[in-house]
Amino acid sequence: MEQRYESSPREVEMMNTEELRENFLMESLFEDGAAHFVYSHYDRMVSGGVIPTDAAIELGNFDDLRSEYFLQRREMGVLNTGGTGIITVDGKEYKLEKLSCLYISKGSKSVTFASEDAKNASKFFCFSAPAHTEYETKLYTKEDALPFTLGSNETSNLRTIYKYIHNDGIESCQVVMGLTVLSPGCVWNTMPAHTHDRRSEVYLYFDVPADQGVMHFMGEPTQTRHLWVRDRQAIISPPWSVHAGSGTASYSFIWAMAGENQDFTDMDQLTLDDIL
Repeated sequence: MEQRYESSPREVEMMNTEELRENFLMESLFEDGAAHFVYSHYDRMVSGGVIPTDAAIELGNFDDLRSEYFLQRREMGVLNTGGTGIITVDGKEYKLEKLSCLYISKGSKSVTFASEDAKNASKFFCFSAPAHTEYETKLYTKEDALPFTLGSNETSNLRTIYKYIHNDGIESCQVVMGLTVLSPGCVWNTMPAHTHDRRSEVYLYFDVPADQGVMHFMGEPTQTRHLWVRDRQAIISPPWSVHAGSGTASYSFIWAMAGENQDFTDMDQLTLDDIL
């Protein structure tokens, strides 16, 4: 497990591209047959990528957590971005098609990840935060998430939003999780951007074509910075930072948050005048 520490807005103003990538970009979460995790000190978020191939992968424990097992004091959301997979939680199996999401309760001791077909491996994105009580481990398909559309082709941001873990969906202590799928020909995931001082957020970009990329914008509204992001790379967004992106082709992205509340609409909206 890699550690990432907090940076203040003043520090970020002075960072060059390499320093921004080192602090905020998670470039190598996904590797065939392996699991990789990053611990961020923003709201104690843990992000991970798991690709089981020929053998199942167990959710291990890490000294950094100072716990008896990973989910002793934590909860986790897992969203499958690849082939059909099986997650087994304390002996109970859950089948996840692509874009299905599993919430795993605090106190779950044994968690394993497997792919139904090693040649079309599952690609699980995991997001975890501290939890104070236990909620039911629950599976949602993308249809259960009651998808709805926003934006338009005229503004290049027609997109479908799937909300899985939130106040009116799967119950959790503080994890909020879902995904957005852009329509063909659309590239903006949100603009104008927003902040939310009460929550930190992670974006995982996926289904980005191999020869394409996404320009992710971050930083204070009047001090924006940018980072190029490729397929299955993730960005840590501090509470004070904007988080928006525009791709050279259509793509999808997972948004996962932890913090003071679970209100999906708790956003400090900005206008273009606030950013320009």
